Amino acid sequence: MILFQHLVDNTVKKLRSQIANVLTIINLGLGGFAIIYVLQGQYHFAVLFICLAAIFDRFDGQIARKLNITSSLGKQLDSLCDLISFGVAPALLLYQSTVFEFGIAGSIFTIIFIACGAIRLARFAISEQEGFFIGLPITAAGCILTLSHLMNAMITPPVFMFLILSLSLLMISNFRVKKV
Repeated sequence: MILFQHLVDNTVKKLRSQIANVLTIINLGLGGFAIIYVLQGQYHFAVLFICLAAIFDRFDGQIARKLNITSSLGKQLDSLCDLISFGVAPALLLYQSTVFEFGIAGSIFTIIFIACGAIRLARFAISEQEGFFIGLPITAAGCILTLSHLMNAMITPPVFMFLILSLSLLMISNFRVKKV
């Protein structure tokens, strides 16, 4: 009986320790669905999936801290998933819907956004800043880019190019953003 209880306790402890990682993987899955819908030209569904990914991204960190289950693996996994959901997916959304019109320049700006997001996440992974972020978090940049798509009919394509470049530079800048 004691052995069985010990086995159950260990199993529960292991499952509990993975709750935040499961939420992070859901974030990744939603980002993946967003990319698939972008490729199918169903941009509003892509916007929905990116916004849902942001909700799961918000909860994974909160739950990890609340349950005291933070880990280096979780931090790295979160960064990799964020690159997909808030770097690649929003950049492809804007590229496919708007900035492809600029040819190679649109392609380059799309890649710059993704690259700056990767740099931002790598810098975050090796830093130990408490209470603030250095540079605009990729989640915020990706959500701004995604939500800007909803104004596609009101904003001219050059403004999107400017927005992509501005958000890219803000992600790799050195200003501090208070953690919320």
